[in-house]
Amino acid sequence: MEIPDSLKSEIQISLPPWQLTGSGYILIYRFTKEFIAAHGFLSDFQKENFQSGWGAVMLVDYQTSPVGPYYELLFIPGLFSFKKKKFFSISKIYVSSHASVVNGIKNWGIPKELANFHWIKKLNEDHIEVIKEGHSFFAAHFTKQWPHFPISTWLFPLTLIQQHTNQRMLTQPRSKGTASFAKISNLKINPIYFPDLSQVKPLITLKVEDFRMEFPHPSVI
Repeated sequence: MEIPDSLKSEIQISLPPWQLTGSGYILIYRFTKEFIAAHGFLSDFQKENFQSGWGAVMLVDYQTSPVGPYYELLFIPGLFSFKKKKFFSISKIYVSSHASVVNGIKNWGIPKELANFHWIKKLNEDHIEVIKEGHSFFAAHFTKQWPHFPISTWLFPLTLIQQHTNQRMLTQPRSKGTASFAKISNLKINPIYFPDLSQVKPLITLKVEDFRMEFPHPSVI
């Protein structure tokens, strides 16, 4: 994805590594290849290298970052094979900040798009709605459960490969925080803008709190 010309001159690039803090939700799925082919929003380089559907959806409230706070909704279809190794890759992602869009594309090749987020927080509950071009395309209610336990990328490593301007960029973010199980309900999806998750159920839904994350410099492969 190219950076929109209207944004290039307005946004200052904040080079990696980035340090971020926040909270959010992680939904783990096992997608079929048929589901990803129909709903995965795969780019050409992802279509050529898709392997398996162990994927995820993440909703994140970044409370601090080098470009300020912002919200994020992203879709990871599964694992992709490059040079005999397997990596995850983001095929659809929305954020609430122009600066996050420009920096995400420029720094890591992450194909961010701008959307409006309504994130209503209550004790042990969150209601999240995401809107693009006046259309509400993602809405869900989350309920936090117990117990709490530590979580980190040391236990669950996440290496991302993305493509920007014909370069493939490999990034291994690191994070740690506190997690608890959660439930999702009242899910509504507009498949024009985001994969139709109403057709599948998450294997695990987690609420992650008080996380600290580092997004390092990518490697070009």
